[in-house]
Amino acid sequence: MTITRYESGPRMSQAVAANGFVHVAGQVADNRKASIEQQTEEVLAKILALVEGAGSDKSKIVAVNVFLPHIIDFDAMNSVYDKWIDPANPPARACVEARLADPDLRVEMTAVAAL
Repeated sequence: MTITRYESGPRMSQAVAANGFVHVAGQVADNRKASIEQQTEEVLAKILALVEGAGSDKSKIVAVNVFLPHIIDFDAMNSVYDKWIDPANPPARACVEARLADPDLRVEMTAVAAL
């Protein structure tokens, strides 16, 4: 089995491809003072860049996990997410309320895509 790691650091890789899938680590916005909509856009762009960098595309994303520190942001996050996904190939998804590493973060997401 071949395992390929993308954007590896001392603690983790931003994505790991193995067994025909690429697993994307939790992605957060760099602009931590941005709105939930802006942070969601940035997170989704990071996920797409990692998925494409591994040789896949948006239509092959099979699962997304969303973490919101404030579930009240659910509708605002979805207003961006719903425009971003491939409507012909929507992934499985979970969304939970969870405390994030920085109180300014409004959303974190992980993803899995087929290669």
